[in-house]
This record gives sequence, C-alpha cells and structure tokens, in this order.
Amino acid sequence: MKAMVVPKHGGPEVLILQDLPDPKPGLNEVLVRVHACALNHLDIWVRQGIPGVSIPMPHVLGSDVCGVTETGDLVVIAPGTGCRVCESCLAGKESFCDRYQLLGFQKKGGYAEKIVADARDVIPVAKGLTPVEWAAVPLVFLTAWHMLVTRAKLQAGETVLIHAAGSGIGSAAIQIAKYLGARVITTASTGVKLGKAKALGADEGVNYSETPLFSKAVMDLTGGRGADVVFEHIGPQTFAESVASLKKEGRLVFCGATSGAQVPLDLRPAYMKQVSIFGSFMGGRGELLHVLKLVESGCLRPVVDSTFPLDQARQAHEKMLSRDVFGKIVLKI
Repeated sequence: MKAMVVPKHGGPEVLILQDLPDPKPGLNEVLVRVHACALNHLDIWVRQGIPGVSIPMPHVLGSDVCGVTETGDLVVIAPGTGCRVCESCLAGKESFCDRYQLLGFQKKGGYAEKIVADARDVIPVAKGLTPVEWAAVPLVFLTAWHMLVTRAKLQAGETVLIHAAGSGIGSAAIQIAKYLGARVITTASTGVKLGKAKALGADEGVNYSETPLFSKAVMDLTGGRGADVVFEHIGPQTFAESVASLKKEGRLVFCGATSGAQVPLDLRPAYMKQVSIFGSFMGGRGELLHVLKLVESGCLRPVVDSTFPLDQARQAHEKMLSRDVFGKIVLKI
C-alpha cells in the first residue's frame, strides 16, 4: 500500500510517499480501506518531534480516519483509546487512562491507503456525509465537547469566548456552544474568518490582529461583566488576556499549547476574581458516540477548508502552518 511516511523529525519536507506492506488484521481487528484522513496540529508536533517523547520511525501520521470496511460499511476510527480495563476506562473516562494512545501519535495513523484497528474502535457512520466530511469530525468535535460540556459545564444563556474561529477545533466549538444555547464571542485574524464564524452561529467577533488586547473588547461586549467561559487552545499568545476576559468566578478551559507550553500569568487578578482553570484532553467513547449522532442528525456539521491528495501531504502541512485556513484540511486517499 501507499503511505505518507515520516522517516525522521523535521519540517514538512521530511514527509515522503512510500510503499509499505499491507497491514494484516489480527484477532478482533478490522481492516479499513482509508478514503480520507484529516490533519490536526498534533500531526505537526509529532512530525517536528515532541521533547521527551520517542516515536519509532518510520512513522505514519493521522488521527482522523474515515474509510470502508471489507463488508462495505462506512466507518470512522476512534482517534484515541485506553486500556479498556482500568478504573478510568470502565468509568467511561478513557482519556484519563495511563495507557491512552492516539492514532498518528503512539500508533500509526491514517496517512495511508489501509489501516487496521481494534473492532471496538471502528464506528459505523451514516452515508449521508462524504468520507472527507466524516474525517473532519472525530478529534476536534470530541475534544471541544469534552471541554465545553464535561469540563467547563457551559450552560444555556452563558457567554463563552472561543479562540481561533478558523481552526478545526474553533469551528467545532462555536457550533457546540450554540447547540447548548450559549452566547458566542469568537476571535479570528481576519474579517472574512469572522464572517464565516457568524455563519456557523457566533454572535460577536473580535479581530485579534486589530485588537490584540481582546479582553477589553470582551468586556465591552458583555457590559463590563466578562465571559462566563473562555475556550483556550492557543497558549502564551493569548492566555493572560483569556484570564483577563473572564467574569468573576469565570471558568477557563484549555486543551493545547499551539503557541508554546509556558504561559505568563499574573496570579493576582486570577485569585481576586476567583476564576477556575480546567485542563482538558480528548474525551471518552460515550462522548464521541454522542457527537457523531449529533453530526448525523444535522445538529452539528463538519467544516472542511480544503482537500489534498495523499501525495501532497507536505503541501497540506504547509497550508496548515500558514494559518490561511477555516475549518479542517483533509487528505483524500
């Protein structure tokens, strides 16, 4: 089979197309012919190399896989799985499992024509959406749902600030927040992206390229009160301003560190306003099944920016790095 392989850590240029042996399913495993695989920032971090993390080479990236089984079922593969037997897994909190693994990170992923997965991780989906659309769903919608619903407990009528409307997770979070009945303020780097965000349901937009101190804009939009919840996934470029955007007893939930791992934080306003800060990582199987049903019913919808053939994965990575994106970039295979 053809696969886009990372033979060593580095820039997009290290991605090369190779012939690899077809994977053979073992006991309780399913062979999936991959039709589409979406990109995530995780792909970039793994390709570049994560300090302190060893990844066997050559490696195949890709956490968001949609394809067809040998019986003709259209399926997605759960992007993350736990050991299934520990206390966390049995409680439906798989992302707390010490042995939790992600496709394309600890396991070879979907930048390939075929992939083998545990039968329990292969989830049939409706054929009303294309494989490209389905590939744009699992990781970002699961992560955003876990952040907003499970961790931050966003309620109808509350105001949430969602960063980077044009990102895959930002476009997912806007829809989830509106589904929950919240008022959505979002940030983006251009007026065009803010227009697209409003088409997804955002109520207000802040152009952070024009208003880097966006907390003032949030305070103006909330009558000086601040946001009930801030959805943070950027890191040091935005974190201090995100905390400043919160109301008293507000909640900040974060899942990533796109701009770096160390954040500046003045503790005084954080404790004086008695804010809560929640870390969040992926989500459980039940949450994934729930968001897939919401997508099938049309309550949520995937947002695809562009598609590339497998042999142009390098160009797809370069586009993601350019940030000239609204929604997900997907490889058609």
